[in-house]
Amino acid sequence: MSEIRKELKYLSTHEWARVEEDGTVTVGITDHAQDALGDVVFVETPEVGSTVTVGEETGVVESVKAASDIYSPVSGKVIAVNEALQDSPEIINESPYDEGWFFRVRPDDLAELDEALDDDGYREVIESEE
Repeated sequence: MSEIRKELKYLSTHEWARVEEDGTVTVGITDHAQDALGDVVFVETPEVGSTVTVGEETGVVESVKAASDIYSPVSGKVIAVNEALQDSPEIINESPYDEGWFFRVRPDDLAELDEALDDDGYREVIESEE
């Protein structure tokens, strides 16, 4: 079974969101998603300074098997992207929740995350797909 962390929020499209101490939100894809994709070979992240909207496509992750869109769990301004992924996209496979994050957003309204799934809700999504 894939790792699902209790402190994170999840989207049914397999992104995770972590609220940082400064109120920003870090976004990545789940352990389940990276496992299903296989070896990640390319990542496209949004540009720093761009605006993202909750539920909208913000990037792409490509593996040897498939390409998958990345969706934002919150609306706001992108304040950082994980530059390491450009040269080493495999970090996503090795460390999806820590080193393999995609981008960080300064959210317009943190309450948007109330619509996201908790760990139990995400577990149900995975089980319904199997």
